[in-house]
Amino acid sequence: MKLAAPRESHPQETRVALSPETAKKFRALNLDVVVERGAGASAGFADTEYEAAGAELADGGAAALAGASLVLKVRPPSAEELAAMEPGASLVGMLAPYGDREAVDAYAAARVDAFAMELVPRISRAQSMDVLSSQANLAGYKAVVDASADFARAMPMMMTAAGTVPPARVFVLGAGVAGLQAIATARRLGAIVSATDVRPAVKEQVESLGASFVMVESEETEAAETAGGYAKEMSEDYRRRQAALVAEHLARQDIVITTALIPGRPAPVLITVEMVQSMKPGSIIVDLAVEQGGNCPLSRPGETVDHEGVRIIGHVNVPGRLPVDASALYARNLYNFVSSFVDGESGAIRFDWDDELVTGTALTRDGQVVHPSFRTGG
Repeated sequence: MKLAAPRESHPQETRVALSPETAKKFRALNLDVVVERGAGASAGFADTEYEAAGAELADGGAAALAGASLVLKVRPPSAEELAAMEPGASLVGMLAPYGDREAVDAYAAARVDAFAMELVPRISRAQSMDVLSSQANLAGYKAVVDASADFARAMPMMMTAAGTVPPARVFVLGAGVAGLQAIATARRLGAIVSATDVRPAVKEQVESLGASFVMVESEETEAAETAGGYAKEMSEDYRRRQAALVAEHLARQDIVITTALIPGRPAPVLITVEMVQSMKPGSIIVDLAVEQGGNCPLSRPGETVDHEGVRIIGHVNVPGRLPVDASALYARNLYNFVSSFVDGESGAIRFDWDDELVTGTALTRDGQVVHPSFRTGG
């Protein structure tokens, strides 16, 4: 069976869904692997590396996709890519179904079996397939690096003959994967770090990294985490009290990293305009949720906004700003998912439609929308 990895068509995408490492592993499973020429160039993977791994190079996306039983992507396919896919082919990638419901219907109409990797269930055997975690880890790290590059002061405390340089104060909003990595990175750089989250269960993790935990505790927070480990949307009363605590703490911070996301919903507003105005000139905010509306209403996708001396950074595709590592990790996530359903002797791909990995990620099958969240329009 043929596996295809076309070059990403999105102009801002630097990652690739197949690395030379995973190409070699798929070949070992008796799959024919075809990669579009230049697909890995922006991620540091040369065409010669894919050839050395046993992959065939194709001139153009249509040639790569022709006859492919399995297509690996980072972003959703373009209309042209979808039209070039064979009916009955399987598509695996980060398909962003919540943001584009019509695309789900298009996969069904094209009779492509589509699997959205963002929907991989958070169970122990799926940890190595968790694309959200692998990419968020890098995003949390890069957010702190980006902030420190824009910050006009040093991060660690420095003792010099001319006097002491005080350490920067970093505040992380949201202690999921990205937030915890941001905390760890800021601590490595010598900053004084604090963090907040609606889930009391993460307090121990935050403190184990050397940061202080800032949170309004109430009965509501005891049920603030979904079964999948995500933060729930809180009541208006809780949000008001938490906002007051954050506002008081925020005014003393130098760098703020916001990471709060709710699956399938716009990002919650955590930093209001009034809070930004309370911050010191020269302070930095990095809004990692900017592509889903942002945790600050002043952030703009792809821009750095200066509001009364406070700089609000809204980089898009932050993992893609580290394309070598992001692609390597993402490609391994996809290999770990797909290889679970490959017959190593024949190279045949047989998805088990009773397996929770499949039922959790499958959007379409045999021309029908099958995921319960999208079957009737979400």
